[in-house]
Amino acid sequence: MPADLLAHPGFADPVHDAQASFRAVLQALARPGTLWRVAPPADPPPPLAPAAAAVLLTLVDADAPVHLAGRFAALAPWVAFHTGSANAEPGAAAFVLSDALADFATLAAGTDEVPEASTTLILQVPALDGGPKLTLRGPGIETTRNFAPRGLPADFAARWAANRRLYPRGIDLVLCAGSTVAGLPRSIFIAESS
Repeated sequence: MPADLLAHPGFADPVHDAQASFRAVLQALARPGTLWRVAPPADPPPPLAPAAAAVLLTLVDADAPVHLAGRFAALAPWVAFHTGSANAEPGAAAFVLSDALADFATLAAGTDEVPEASTTLILQVPALDGGPKLTLRGPGIETTRNFAPRGLPADFAARWAANRRLYPRGIDLVLCAGSTVAGLPRSIFIAESS
């Protein structure tokens, strides 16, 4: 592993921190559009946000290959050292980390028989509030919920609708900013709000 990456440890308390982060990710996906704090490593390597680092350290392992897109590609040795995961092409990855919304068609959407064999996209965004307002409805939401992350493309609602039409197949999305995560499971309907 390159020396500059050695200066960035993983979790301070691997068992406790991974459990706390796992619970936060589960809550985020069970209650779409709500914000949950993870237990991040103290000093993740740049450009990795603490929440994205925590999600990687929690979910990725030797049986769950990951694709590190764009500027995150250089972090492959750090991720492999801490998780044992191999780097994979986007369509073969259980998880994809990016700071730009990937084309969902390039990711594994699972099958009708095995929908869980799909990719979870971990998207690092500038913030989980202050962006264009989206209205969410579906499982985990009593009526509707407003959610306004920054960093999503202008056509996000249309792209999500195409992903939603694949249900029960499709891509799940975990958004990360700072030390906070939010989830958008494939079962959620998303519309732009005025």
